[in-house]
Parts: sequence; structure tokens; C-alpha cells
Amino acid sequence: MRRAEGALVEGDLDTALGHLTAITDHAPDFAEGHMLRATVLYQMDLYGPAMEELEQTIALNPNHFGAMFGAGIIAYETGQTEMAMKLFDAVEAIHPNFDELSRLQQELDKEAGALDL
Repeated sequence: MRRAEGALVEGDLDTALGHLTAITDHAPDFAEGHMLRATVLYQMDLYGPAMEELEQTIALNPNHFGAMFGAGIIAYETGQTEMAMKLFDAVEAIHPNFDELSRLQQELDKEAGALDL
């Protein structure tokens, strides 16, 4: 995991992905391995595989608000607004003070206000 995180910090996504694939292959029940692999896949613009890893993370840890938030971001960015809002609501129910969610909700409110003009 440290090697993957180090490669990620250095911006070497391919190496990070290789380490994380090894982790998830050898420890398929390790939710954080799937979560970090989803992060790398997202940064590589591989939204489908990233979403699969986030779903696996949530299956292993149903209260993983970070994975729910990430899935919500991908849903929002791919035009699945209703799914995104459900995921963000689930995040808020688990962690009502999650700063990233508060910032995103403010941005969405601004967008909605801009669209109403």
C-alpha cells in the first residue's frame, strides 16, 4: 500500500495501479485497496472501472462515505444526477459534517442559481 501511495504522490499512476491491482488480487476483502485503486482509475479517466472499485469498496464497507462520495462524483460527472444525489444523501446521513460534500453542495447550489437566471 505504501508503494502505491508513493507512486501516486509522484504522479506515476501506472505503477500505483500495478501495486493496487496486486493488493486487490491478494487481499480482495481489503476495502481500502479497492478505494485507492478507484482513486487511481478515476485520475486515469477510467470512470467505469473506478465505479466498479467503489461499488466493491461499499460492498465490503457499507458505511464507507468516501467511496459513496466518489461514486456520487462519477455519477454527477457522467450525467447521472439522480444517482449522484442519492449517493450524496447517503454520505450526508453517515457523515453530516463532511467538508467535501458541503463544498460540492454549495457549488451545485450556485450552478442551479445560475441556471435559473
